[in-house]
Amino acid sequence: MNAAIPAVTPIRTQTPPAHSGSRIALRSSKTLGWHGFGAELVNVSAGLHRIPAFTHHRVGVHVGRPVRARCFCNEKPHSRIQAHGDADVIPAGLDGQWSDESACTIFTVWIGEEFARTTVEQLALKTADAQIRPQFQMRDPRFQHLAWALRAELEADDASDPLYAESLCTAMVVRLIGGAPSLDDKRRTLAPRTAARVTEFIEAHLDRRLTLSELAALADLSVPHFKVLFRATLGVPVHQYVVQRRVERARALLLQGRLSASQVALEAGFAHQSHMAHWMGRLLGVTPRELVKSGAR
Repeated sequence: MNAAIPAVTPIRTQTPPAHSGSRIALRSSKTLGWHGFGAELVNVSAGLHRIPAFTHHRVGVHVGRPVRARCFCNEKPHSRIQAHGDADVIPAGLDGQWSDESACTIFTVWIGEEFARTTVEQLALKTADAQIRPQFQMRDPRFQHLAWALRAELEADDASDPLYAESLCTAMVVRLIGGAPSLDDKRRTLAPRTAARVTEFIEAHLDRRLTLSELAALADLSVPHFKVLFRATLGVPVHQYVVQRRVERARALLLQGRLSASQVALEAGFAHQSHMAHWMGRLLGVTPRELVKSGAR
């Protein structure tokens, strides 16, 4: 008589809880001309959320009243109460999940690996010491200042030049990796010829998108060093100088009276006519129409 064959008990695998949370983007940088990085302001419902691994770094900054949250990232659980300004840093390649006990708002910033790597290389830091690492409830006043400035840019009806957002994101990367521009040599300003080369290039290319990388390359400097030396030389940050020059270009073209206001906006490098009007109002105190009328008189 054959021995009875024992019944095989199937191995029961624990089914992960169902994804129950939802995310609604309130604002997005997709149309703002930012390259290598971006941002969103997101409403996040209560419930469980799963985020897959991405090829870019992510920073989520909590906005508003405190919310109790539990998350699991890099094989480690974390439980805490998220307060306004608390930031979670998730490097590229890491997935995770979290649950919020109530709805909340998150300002999320993504940073491309190439953007971060270029910043690290320009700072001449050792790769092992200059990595974006996972952090939870990071509270850094300087990083918060940069994040809120970028959020203001995202929510503005007429955003500044993309140079400004690029400058903010570069500073955010520097802060996350713990590096800072150090001027080892005695030079604290741009050499006169270098300053002239950069400003002449800006003047000749106001009608197109300018980047910090190409301007820094003209000065043979890293982006972080270039930003510091440019401001020390010209008295204003790069993005502010470019906006001022665009306003002056627009003013001259409007007073000539050969082009329409919409054509002038494009020639001066503004995204559209209302964008030009916004900055003329801020810097000159007049609208394009008021300027044309005063010129006619």
